[in-house]
Amino acid sequence: MLKRLLLDRQTQVRFIKFFVVGGTGYGVNVLSFTLIKGLIGPNTAFTAAFILSTTAHYCLNRFWALKSTRSDTGRQFLEYLGTVVISYIISLVAFTLFRTFLSLGIAQAFSIPPSTVVVFFILNFWVFRHQRHPEPNTPISKV
Repeated sequence: MLKRLLLDRQTQVRFIKFFVVGGTGYGVNVLSFTLIKGLIGPNTAFTAAFILSTTAHYCLNRFWALKSTRSDTGRQFLEYLGTVVISYIISLVAFTLFRTFLSLGIAQAFSIPPSTVVVFFILNFWVFRHQRHPEPNTPISKV
């Protein structure tokens, strides 16, 4: 079943858009941090840049890359925030493990892919899930 989901054309397009959104979120983070770090200090700028990039990431996923048909947007947003926490934990654990064997910069780069894969599956198939239309002439079971 997982193989069928991954090969689904709609899932492939959503996956590509998800990476575009990730790159955009990263760009928002770097740009906003660079622009405001001299005004409010590096720690506060880091937090502000994180909030701005996470907001951009949420909006771009919710309304473009992983369009959702769900109407419970408040709950969906809370699920998204939970996914952010999961992403951070996975990245931190991976970074800590890779840091023991690799340089700091390489460890940081290698810590991103495991989190990205997990986050895509959570966002695509749960938080921003989309309705699949049944195949023509396929009976719809009533639950």
